[in-house]
Amino acid sequence: MRGVTEAPGANNADLPPLADAPPVADLPLLDDLMPWSVAPLRFGRSWIVAPDARTLRARWDRLAAAEGAEREALFRPSRARTPSTAVAALPGRRTGTVRWAREPGPCPEPVRVACGPFDEQLLLPDHRLIDAARPELWRVVGGPQLFAVEQGHVPGAAGPALLVTAALPEGRSPAGRPGRIRPLFRRPGGLEPNLAPGLLGFLGERYGHEVDALEWLAWTVAAARPSPAGCRVPLPGDAEVWAAGVALGRDLVDIQVRGALTGTKPRLPGGRRPYVRAAVPPRPGALTYDAADEALCLDEGRVSPVPAEAWEFSVGGARVLEQWFARRTAPAEPGSLDAIGPAAWPQEWTSELLDLVTVLALLGAREPERTALATEAAGSADREELRAAGVLPPPTGSRRPASVLDHQEEGPEGQFMLV
Repeated sequence: MRGVTEAPGANNADLPPLADAPPVADLPLLDDLMPWSVAPLRFGRSWIVAPDARTLRARWDRLAAAEGAEREALFRPSRARTPSTAVAALPGRRTGTVRWAREPGPCPEPVRVACGPFDEQLLLPDHRLIDAARPELWRVVGGPQLFAVEQGHVPGAAGPALLVTAALPEGRSPAGRPGRIRPLFRRPGGLEPNLAPGLLGFLGERYGHEVDALEWLAWTVAAARPSPAGCRVPLPGDAEVWAAGVALGRDLVDIQVRGALTGTKPRLPGGRRPYVRAAVPPRPGALTYDAADEALCLDEGRVSPVPAEAWEFSVGGARVLEQWFARRTAPAEPGSLDAIGPAAWPQEWTSELLDLVTVLALLGAREPERTALATEAAGSADREELRAAGVLPPPTGSRRPASVLDHQEEGPEGQFMLV
């Protein structure tokens, strides 16, 4: 297959010449092809997120038991949220809307969110605690929904420009640069793909078969390339290149969502599997890598085999494993709610780490393929061709969330919202 599967040095003399590739600036932006996007969430206070539910419940109880100035200080007020702020309930959540200072209520059941690349943690889903929760995302989460998280542009940084998660994503890149969150569907239940009207029809004619939203997402995860203006998406003229990219992208998406597409948990090839070779100490302070032994070292604790691809896997210029470890071991201010946490490294964290190593190793092994495909733009449709086909520009309404309400949502102080 041209430009995708040949090994370096392969004999391409019998292949026809590739069509000219359009300039990168002429490739369509993901922002035009998946028009509805949402800015990253802004939690406002770090104590409402933790890797385990026990910690969140202990923090809630500590805050609820405090009074006066102590409660105010523990809460960590911001311009958007104080204990006296009145806000509506989060869509789909049964949490209090009475001002927190008057009636905290019971601790809400924590929900899983994606806090940075490949780092799923738990969040207290109480709108009174979250500066910018993006309610429009909460209305469409669940079921077949997937979120494409566009990473903030970091010049020269290696790693994918687009990640996928089924959990509600925070959406911030490791370097702190803003990205965008793009739901695959505009309505609950996998209804109404978040795509420019006419795009799937255009792709179906171009590649000779019906293209659905998941096939589009698979291609985009494999082929999207970063640019200062946002992700750009080549749409190759060769149907074989498209098919190869879709196959690669399906694998990448399934790995990122931990086997949710195929129902098979990701595993390393050849029967390899990372194990704990030396117990993780109660409070590890440093994470290092022993390349000779393919071992991940948490002080004297050791996990192996850890392929180099897992250790080196980066997003936005930051190693994922280092970021994951830092979020669990960073020192907290004494007396703050952030300081409430496990007394020792939990076994659950070790299990999550082993799964993460497998995911990153599998993705890292496919990174050369993804990088090669992302630079393949031969015969790609440019923005002018998409304009001529009526795909661009997308209508203004497609950039706004769909009206999905089939019930009333509770507003501040128990009032029902009018929408």
